[in-house]
Amino acid sequence: MGWLILALMGAVTFLYGVSTHAALLCLLVKPLPVLALLGWLHDAPPSDYRRWISLGLIFSLLGDVLLAWPGDLFVFGLGAFLVAHLAYLKAYLSDCKRLAILPLVLALGVGAVLLGILISSGLGPLLVPVIVYGTAISAMLWRALARLGTDVPKRSALLAAGGALAFVFSDSVIGIDRFVSPFRAAPYVIILSYWLGQWGIAASAFSQTKRI
Repeated sequence: MGWLILALMGAVTFLYGVSTHAALLCLLVKPLPVLALLGWLHDAPPSDYRRWISLGLIFSLLGDVLLAWPGDLFVFGLGAFLVAHLAYLKAYLSDCKRLAILPLVLALGVGAVLLGILISSGLGPLLVPVIVYGTAISAMLWRALARLGTDVPKRSALLAAGGALAFVFSDSVIGIDRFVSPFRAAPYVIILSYWLGQWGIAASAFSQTKRI
C-alpha cells in the first residue's frame, strides 16, 4: 500500500507541476509513479513474467526521464519505451503462445490506422523510428489480448489487456498531439492513461499462478 500511496503522491504533484508550468518540479517527480510501481511489483510472486514486467518498467522509467528532460530527446525516449514494449511482449509470451487471430487483426488494425494518420501528417526524419515503434506496440497489444480466454489467470489477463489498451491510447494521443493537432488537455490525457496502463500491466503480475 505504501508504494501505491507514493505513486499517487507523485502523480498529484506532477499534475500540479503541469498546471503551473513548473518544468523543474515535473522533471523531479515524473518518474515517481513508475518507480513506485517498480517497488510494489517486487512484492509479486517471483516468475519470468514478473521479471520481464520489471524490466519494462525500468525502461519506461528511463523513457519518462528522457521525455521530460530539457531539450528534444524524443527519439531517445521513444527508444527506451520501445525496449519497454518488447519486455512486456516477452512477458506475455512467457505464459501464452497461441496465435490468436482476432487479437492480431485488432492490434494490426489499430496500429495501421494510427500510423496512417501520423504518416499523412508528415513525420519527416522520424518516419522510420515511429513505424518501428508502432510495430512494437501493436505486437505488445496483440500478445496482451491473446492471453484473454486462455488458461492464464483471468484477472491477470484482464489487467494486462486493459493496461496495454491504455498504454496504446496514451501513445496515440502523444502522436496526435505532437504531429497532427495539438490540444490543451493532451498532457493530462496522455499521462493519466499512461499511468493507468502501467498500473494495469504491473498489477497483472500479482495474479499469476506459479508455473512449474
